[in-house]
Amino acid sequence: MILAGDVGGTKTLLALYEQRDSQWNCIKKHQYSSGDFANFSDVLNLFLADAVVTQVCIGVAGPVVDGECRTTNLPWFLKSAEIAQQTGAAGVLLLNDLEAMAWGVLNLPASDFVELNSSAKVKQGNIAVLAAGTGLGEAIVAWDGQKHHVIASEGGNTDFAPNNEEEISLLRYLMGIYPEHVCYERVLSGQGLVNLYQFLKNINYAPVNAKTEQQMQETDPAAVVSALGISGEDILCAKALAMFCRIYGAEASNLALKCLPYSGVILAGGIAAKILSFMQQGIFMDGFLAKGRYKYVLESISVRICTNTEAALWGAAFCAMKAAV
Repeated sequence: MILAGDVGGTKTLLALYEQRDSQWNCIKKHQYSSGDFANFSDVLNLFLADAVVTQVCIGVAGPVVDGECRTTNLPWFLKSAEIAQQTGAAGVLLLNDLEAMAWGVLNLPASDFVELNSSAKVKQGNIAVLAAGTGLGEAIVAWDGQKHHVIASEGGNTDFAPNNEEEISLLRYLMGIYPEHVCYERVLSGQGLVNLYQFLKNINYAPVNAKTEQQMQETDPAAVVSALGISGEDILCAKALAMFCRIYGAEASNLALKCLPYSGVILAGGIAAKILSFMQQGIFMDGFLAKGRYKYVLESISVRICTNTEAALWGAAFCAMKAAV
């Protein structure tokens, strides 16, 4: 039996798979609110109960160094040696969550993706993966002519680069909140959506809707911005969502120019699929193609949204299955 997991700042998803007649079947799966637990060990104890596993693979939102990861948006410290001791597994693999996500999207059916670039011409080659959710993750899938190699990164924490006067004002605003460093994750994440909304309030872009403010206090503010932005019921939310999409497109093409992903750019994570209808309006692609003389390089690159919310879990399971053979 193998254990696969996707550990994020908002949720932790764990699953057990058992092999029967050469087929792997999921026999147990559960999602936990990460913030309800002091550490990963407590989640693991609750999920496993008396289950015996031989292989473990966990995708974790944070850099993995020598089999250890201090999570970026949680006060957790995961160590493969401690997980091995707790589970009794012969093999434990910790992956950066986007590394797990990349393996996942490589093994999902075409029906789990929605194309944004009508001019796309998919060829064999590299793939760029970005995932905006609680944070912003990025990975590169390199093609060596015969197989893929997933390269983990912390690209979401690189410097935010504004592209117009409005975004320059946004950078100045964010520098007041994050004086040490303003990265793309401060814009392209759940909190980033809220930051964009608050910025627009700060510059008096439009009148504030009292009902929106009340909803943001009572529930997830990022979800409120998304919902009211898509519906158009709130001007500030709609503008925040438009800025989010354009900047997301700009950062996706930044990564694309660094690895020339002729097999496509994949947008995974929780946000893109939830705002799919807004992403399809063209604002994202406007930002993606706004690279001046290099627009021609990007015009034929496929840009697909992954609608499978468990891609990272499946990627971790895939890696555990390979190790178990």
